[in-house]
Amino acid sequence: MSPQEFTQQDRAKALARAKATLKNEGEAVLRLCERLDDSFCDAVEIILNCTGRLVVTGMGKSGAVGRKLAGTFSSTGTPSLFLHPAEGIHGDLGMVTSQDVVLAISNSGESEELVKIIPAIARIGARLIAMVGRRKSTLANYAQVVLDVSVECEACPLDLAPTTSTTVALALGDALALAVMEARRFTKEDYAMFHPGGALGRRLLLRVRDVMRTGSAVAIVKQDVKLLDVLFAITEAGAGAACVVDDEGVLVGIIADGDVRRALVADPTGALSKCASQIMTRDPKTITPDRLATEGLRIMEGPTRKIGELPVLDEKGRPVGMLMLKDIVAAGIV
Repeated sequence: MSPQEFTQQDRAKALARAKATLKNEGEAVLRLCERLDDSFCDAVEIILNCTGRLVVTGMGKSGAVGRKLAGTFSSTGTPSLFLHPAEGIHGDLGMVTSQDVVLAISNSGESEELVKIIPAIARIGARLIAMVGRRKSTLANYAQVVLDVSVECEACPLDLAPTTSTTVALALGDALALAVMEARRFTKEDYAMFHPGGALGRRLLLRVRDVMRTGSAVAIVKQDVKLLDVLFAITEAGAGAACVVDDEGVLVGIIADGDVRRALVADPTGALSKCASQIMTRDPKTITPDRLATEGLRIMEGPTRKIGELPVLDEKGRPVGMLMLKDIVAAGIV
């Protein structure tokens, strides 16, 4: 297409069209609330009690909505997949079993490819939920449950392009997915299990043991070690602090960069010869390996003083690792 002048008048028309579109689609979605009845609850119950998978299908723009809804159901606790009706005609119906529930989306209820696979779905024995714009249609006639997604008109100024109808179908599909999720008692922890790569999944799944530094990357010194040797231990570990332990290996304090600086300012000539027990911060904040890494982050960030290192202790109070703020950030938790 060749470039076209976009005048001030065109800009005004564009804003008017945008407002009209949003108004049309918003009002259509709100009208859905008035039409919700026991059919919606029946659909929730059927999906909730499905022992197979939810198979979502639809052609064209309805298919695009269906792909999104299949993803939403899958991520909220209902195993789901998308079946393209045209591929279903040529063999992909083999993925549908009698234990499955099929959610078919069509504004007209007469999409050719969809109508062709409906009898086969009935023979297979899968239950059928129709999300349709016409109750008197082939799709609606075959369905055990019919969800009305009809609209008065499309937002398209020609009343041709699927716009309001697809928005309404998507909104009702989301409502259905979330109602099933709630009935399933699906939790944030369950959600995180299906999203281990996302920030939410990491926040809800990563434990301190998954992020903490261990072994030679943790500086551990005895109480009688000189500050100079403490610095050597911290440097060798590539750490930012050292755990100070007693003869039983139990944590009694921590020496961080701030402790070293304060000691040098107070006694520039003699600080490096002092023992760790004279420099360390006693009774530091700690955490155990089984706690969530986000809990460690909260401890490190609040509320009185921020710290960059948090000793990780076993059940006997001995350091087994060090949780560092920069490692939590690198893990993508924040």
